[in-house]
Amino acid sequence: MSDEEWERFLRESVTGAAGAPVEPSARAREVQRRLRERPGQPAGWRTYSPARPRRRTGWYVAGLVAAVALLVVGLFPQQVVGWFGDDDGGQGGTPLAAESQSPREAPGAEPALRPTLAEPFRGSPAAHWADGAAGITVPPAKATGWMNAAQVEGALRQSRDFLVAAGLDARVLRGERPTKAIALLNPHQDDVQKYLRTALSSSAPTGATDPLLLFSRFRPEQTRLVGDQVKTRGRLTYREGDLGAVEVTADVTFVYPVASAGDSGPDAEVVRTIVRRKIVMSWDDPSKVDTEPGTMTLVSYALDMTNGGCSAPTGYFAPPFGSADKQRADQAHRVDPYDRSKPIDTGNGTTATGADCATATRS
Repeated sequence: MSDEEWERFLRESVTGAAGAPVEPSARAREVQRRLRERPGQPAGWRTYSPARPRRRTGWYVAGLVAAVALLVVGLFPQQVVGWFGDDDGGQGGTPLAAESQSPREAPGAEPALRPTLAEPFRGSPAAHWADGAAGITVPPAKATGWMNAAQVEGALRQSRDFLVAAGLDARVLRGERPTKAIALLNPHQDDVQKYLRTALSSSAPTGATDPLLLFSRFRPEQTRLVGDQVKTRGRLTYREGDLGAVEVTADVTFVYPVASAGDSGPDAEVVRTIVRRKIVMSWDDPSKVDTEPGTMTLVSYALDMTNGGCSAPTGYFAPPFGSADKQRADQAHRVDPYDRSKPIDTGNGTTATGADCATATRS
């Protein structure tokens, strides 16, 4: 071998000959093996492939079902309530806010559900009303007439006490003498004292001397209250009256669920006697009017009653169990006893004969 060839051999041994095969490294061989096992184009380490969009057929179906359900509820609300067993039907549910002003319309229709001993307010707007005194709204007190704010607050409180004693006291409802209510009346008001003596002692009162004008009473041997709650809704308002008096007006509806005293079975008929009273009370200045501390003068009182009897006054409510008394009602004169948007109707025959008695559109 010549010197030139030997020198070229040594140089190529160090730098490598052009075009000579190169043995792949161990890492390169591993990559090639994985590529053979997973055919297809590999994704770059900084590439991004968006996810394939999913079909939303399920959402469309759910939306269609919801729309149909809302349409059915809007067209047939009462039937839908029945489907889901809402026997709360008016027995509880969402309570109404306190009445702070005169309503502009009657309450909406309730499911036509029959009241029962267990649920006496079932199917009635009164199911959403408060119990007892809680349903009588008392406004904030401010100085009026001869009274400062604290005195007005006391007059409002005692005005509500009178309504409770006259229309909610359990003993009075059983026909006993309304002693607590009478104690709040001015003993020097001659016409009212005469009315009380006649109304509470006569066995045959007239329309003008009927104790029901002020007091709620049932004969215990004929009627029994169902449960221990009476639903109420109404409010007190006040203004300055004659001679600087504080004149308080109460407009309150009472709903009494009752059953016949002789029917003690589990399926006893439940009737709701509905009474609306409007009473104007004057808390007079003792320096100007003959009165006693803690008593008030009655300016006026009126009664609107349904399901309390259509016969001549007896001094007690006589709920129409069965159908005999109901048939005597005047079908031409129909009233909604829950409609507090209208003035109290004192000409509906509530204390007159059956020929004038109105028919309640609902109870």
